[in-house]
Amino acid sequence: MERQVARLSIKSAQFYAYHGVKQEEKDLGGRYEVDLDLWYDATEAILRDSVAYALNYELAMNTIEEAFLDEPTNLIETVASNILDEIFEKFPNLFKATIRIRKMNVPIHNVVSCIETELTKERRK
Repeated sequence: MERQVARLSIKSAQFYAYHGVKQEEKDLGGRYEVDLDLWYDATEAILRDSVAYALNYELAMNTIEEAFLDEPTNLIETVASNILDEIFEKFPNLFKATIRIRKMNVPIHNVVSCIETELTKERRK
């Protein structure tokens, strides 16, 4: 069988957390949405039809949640980087991941639906 690369995507996962530069963000918290795209070699998972060889999206979701509940950070870029570091540690067959984090409650004097950061990480060969 040829190598089969899969992209597993989590879309619009929602969390409530206390990240931000302003004190009211740390005190009151806010809503966040997360998209996570994970690329991996799914050949064994498909051949064996087994989650043991696949990327377990429940474990990925738990990893995102743990990072949001961890120590508050000033930047959503820091949260994104922490999540990607943990994801790469937990999934050795992962070779690329992209995360998008949207801060839904933005404490500024402009009208925006959200502020979003996107970060991509690739495993060095």
